[in-house]
Amino acid sequence: MTREWFTPLTRWLGFRTYVVASTSIIGVLSLAAFTKASAKPHFQEIDVERINVVEPDGKLRMTISDAARSPGWIFHGKVVPGRPKGAGMIFFNDEGEEDGGIGYGGRTVDGKVQADGGIAFDHYESDETVTLRYSQNAGRTQSGLMVTDRADVPILTVITKQDSLRAMPAGAARDSAMKAFVENGGHPLAARRLFAGRDVDHNAVVSLADPQGRPRLRLQVDSTGAASIQFLDVSGHVTRTIAADSMGATR
Repeated sequence: MTREWFTPLTRWLGFRTYVVASTSIIGVLSLAAFTKASAKPHFQEIDVERINVVEPDGKLRMTISDAARSPGWIFHGKVVPGRPKGAGMIFFNDEGEEDGGIGYGGRTVDGKVQADGGIAFDHYESDETVTLRYSQNAGRTQSGLMVTDRADVPILTVITKQDSLRAMPAGAARDSAMKAFVENGGHPLAARRLFAGRDVDHNAVVSLADPQGRPRLRLQVDSTGAASIQFLDVSGHVTRTIAADSMGATR
């Protein structure tokens, strides 16, 4: 084998080895990068002020946040002032509009406890319709399940109308206009139909109301342990009571 033939062959073999090796390395690195990108990240502990859960198109579906970064009150892109800041979770429907959430808080102010917590589900384009809530304020505590009827009036319409009524001069005319608006021609904007829980007077209660939100039937075990069923008229007066005596007989 002559030197002239051997040298080009050596160079060709060296170049081929370099190409094969480089390609292999690139393939290994690419596979490693793909595997790393596809793997679900795992954290033992993480500090975060807010988490947004979004759809592939970026539409917001849920937030989990501290009080400072809690989202504002926004409907159809309009910012509505007045939401108290609190830590918790807020849900958004298929259209990106808020439709419920979980909130909680607790503090002592001037030696008095102010605490609350709840889970709420909103009527479409309106406010809370099913709520599980606890509240404690200056020694008065209430907790339970509430179901509220909501009129089919968009919440932005309600807010706009209320703001215009509040701008009226204080007096009988404003009070009458606000009352008429809230009563909504016999179909109240909001009427609590059911409460089941513990009221501020330490009674275990199931209260059922008519479509105007007036309690009509009340099942109760009071703070002394006495059980009763009360029927009420539209003015809230008890018209009949079924109670048990010390022997368990009803009267």
